[in-house]
Amino acid sequence: MNTRPIRFVHRGQVVQIDGAAPLRTVLDWLREDARCTGTKEGCGEGDCGACTVIVAELADGVAASDAPASRATVVGGLSLRPVNACMRFLPTLDGKALLTVEDVAAIGGRCGDRLHPAQQALVDHHGSQCGFCTPGFVMTLVHSYERHQEAGTLPTRQQLADDLAGNLCRCTGYRPILEAGQRMFDLPAVRLDTAAISARLTALQTDPPLAYAAANPAAGGRIDHFHAPRSLDEFAALREQHPQARLLAGATDIALWVNKQFRDLGTLLYVGEVAELRRIDVADGILRIGAAAPLEDAWSALARHWPALDEVWRRFAGPLVRHAGTLGGNIANGSPIGDCPPILMALQASLVLRKGAATRTLRLDEFYVDYMKNRLAPGEFLQAVLVPLPRPAQRLRAYKLSKRYDCDISALCAGLSVDVHGGVVTSACFAYGGMAGVVKRAAGAEAAVTGQPWVEATVRAAMTAIDSDYSPLTDLRASSDYRRQTARNLLRRFWMETRDETPLPAAAATVWARDASAV
Repeated sequence: MNTRPIRFVHRGQVVQIDGAAPLRTVLDWLREDARCTGTKEGCGEGDCGACTVIVAELADGVAASDAPASRATVVGGLSLRPVNACMRFLPTLDGKALLTVEDVAAIGGRCGDRLHPAQQALVDHHGSQCGFCTPGFVMTLVHSYERHQEAGTLPTRQQLADDLAGNLCRCTGYRPILEAGQRMFDLPAVRLDTAAISARLTALQTDPPLAYAAANPAAGGRIDHFHAPRSLDEFAALREQHPQARLLAGATDIALWVNKQFRDLGTLLYVGEVAELRRIDVADGILRIGAAAPLEDAWSALARHWPALDEVWRRFAGPLVRHAGTLGGNIANGSPIGDCPPILMALQASLVLRKGAATRTLRLDEFYVDYMKNRLAPGEFLQAVLVPLPRPAQRLRAYKLSKRYDCDISALCAGLSVDVHGGVVTSACFAYGGMAGVVKRAAGAEAAVTGQPWVEATVRAAMTAIDSDYSPLTDLRASSDYRRQTARNLLRRFWMETRDETPLPAAAATVWARDASAV
């Protein structure tokens, strides 16, 4: 396959990169090569948001989605996503546009020497303290500004807090930052001028799919390859041809291997350019989510059909991670504390696995073999997730327990579902993350409720059965005793919310779920 340079739009012009290592991050390129040092490095692992940038691509190049509530912003034919530059590899910008804090003051060429409303509001309301994190906050606020201006709405304080969940201020001054976010809409409106960017991106569409090769200094100058096919068939063929190659999606895990562990990844196959793998749609009673669909879009679609998942969606990492990471990546990663698998198991999701031209379907609860091990064969990959749409008798809840309310890894995550007919449980699916070496269902607890009336005595029996379903570990996030107790209590919480008589209000459930050990 013929190789070519990486080409993307930066500062209004097409930039051509040849010779940079495939694992060079956008952050390093900005600061060291482009000399755009407004974007800061705080943590190097996607926790602080100091390196926030906006990646734009043509909206007609993004697969149609069943996720209208997604926080992705479409403006003038461009799809805008805020992401962490520290976890984005340079070749993934090919065919896209990169917007940084250096672009903001003159956004669209309409501000002249004036600051963008997000910047001016931060000045006026003292939202910048030490200032190190401020560029990241600016970029997130600019994205929120464009989204709400496009929709013709004003954000609530909670909506702004949700948007800013991936940006940390170590000076602890969130109040003035949130005030700035609200007040930026009071200033004279300016909008991103998308015409010039769209024209350049349209011209880049004539480039062939990216096949890039460059020396890797960390591997003694070895030539590493990066492939970004655009069709599903081409991707499947490359995967079968290179079964040992590393699959790259959002890099929200893989980038940490590089930044923190200095791991050598070798050949990379990038899923982000395959439109079929990003598609989300509904057919024949099934919600089908492509494996490369961003987590933000995937969770938006899930919450649209199951409103009970809204809070877990907002608490899954932060927007910057959700816009980059993918549903398939979170599943295939196999972390025992991943937040997607327990909820998807409770929804009885299945996986479409593909090798070459052949596909097979496997239930998600059969996918994991052991810690970080799954049933993917060499050369096989996850193509899509199939989720049956809600059933009339289905009662579903999801809970996430963590030390921080926003943007934190779970100590325990639970997806709990029962079908109740005539007061009797006809089927149950209780799945927990953080309770074993893999995410798995609580078979004993499920058996204890199936065929029984949905009453407190039944739930008490299931709570007792959970002790035989799991033997959780003690680690930095929680003790084994805490996990056992909260797993039992979350099951009781679930019954309290979904019982037929005097169910617990959702508002009380939200407060309670922050400290499940209290019940």
